[in-house]
Amino acid sequence: MQKNEILIINGKNYKEMTQVLLKEADLASMIGDRKKRIGIKPNLVSPSVASEGATTHPEVIEGLICYLKEHGFYDLVIMEGSWVGARTKEAFQVCGYDRLAKEYGVELIDAQKEPAVAVDCGGLTLHICKCALGVDFMVNVPVLKGHCQTRITCALKNMKGLLPNKEKRRFHTMGLHRPIGHLARGIRQDFILTDHICGDLSFEDGGNPVTTDQIFAAADPVLLDTYVCRLLDYKTEEVPYIGIAEKLGTGNADLARACIRELNPSLYKDNISLKDTRRSIELAEYAEDVESCSACYGYLIPALDMLEKEGLLKGFSEKICIGQGYKGKTGSLGIGNCTKEFTHTLKGCPPTEQEIYGFLKEYVLNAGR
Repeated sequence: MQKNEILIINGKNYKEMTQVLLKEADLASMIGDRKKRIGIKPNLVSPSVASEGATTHPEVIEGLICYLKEHGFYDLVIMEGSWVGARTKEAFQVCGYDRLAKEYGVELIDAQKEPAVAVDCGGLTLHICKCALGVDFMVNVPVLKGHCQTRITCALKNMKGLLPNKEKRRFHTMGLHRPIGHLARGIRQDFILTDHICGDLSFEDGGNPVTTDQIFAAADPVLLDTYVCRLLDYKTEEVPYIGIAEKLGTGNADLARACIRELNPSLYKDNISLKDTRRSIELAEYAEDVESCSACYGYLIPALDMLEKEGLLKGFSEKICIGQGYKGKTGSLGIGNCTKEFTHTLKGCPPTEQEIYGFLKEYVLNAGR
């Protein structure tokens, strides 16, 4: 497979589709030496089944494992760290990865429990889980999704799961885009197998899946994320980490030079809609975000979505403060432990979506009394 290629396959049998796609990409030749240690990085942001639109389908990983073993690769390791506030161990269980690891004899690493190593990532020192640096070939298996803070999440951002929780929090103090762009220099992506089966195109934690029944293969994370921007109707400039990664020499964002090839015609295109991807951006207008972590902010946006659908946010103009930037400060309305000094605040690190919904609903209904 060439760096400028993006291969697409359509269908319903995800395990078989994955194997066909990998055969076409000739992944075995890309890896080469059968003794190489191969890292597999899915997206298990939280303990939710793949059909909800947030996590990588286990059938895709199963297809990948079967392909690799059939071609003589046996030193395989699945590695992931869920977002702050969720337990990777629980995600492994709920998402079916415990079963996969046991059935196929594949090592399973919880990156939340891994020691970190300081790495120079193109002039920015980042702390990366040791497991991510101990493989010879990395297969990234992200879910194509929307994201309430960075517009999209796919190849480049998925590597954030291989950071310790402390570093994940620090990424938010740095504005997310800059460190994500530099992270591409710290963790190599040799091959990307993208789950575009039913990702939530508005929220990274799922709940609003859009069925597309597609899987992509690519060798350039920058090119792939640029293509995702086009699919979701974003300009590449709206996702700055793509340009940062490109300038650091980790890929090419020129779609005009890309070879995008569909292996089989989609039977479902007439039913596919990628509209309303900006829903999270509209809801974000209710928040005043200063360095919030993904989990805390990611639970706020769906809670606001529920409130707006109930008509409770009509005429509501008060800003909801959230993020590490509010530590030690006072204010009126806040979410999370970072706003514990506020007059009206919901504790938690992070509080859950339902807790935020209940807290804000009570606050809105009693506002002005």
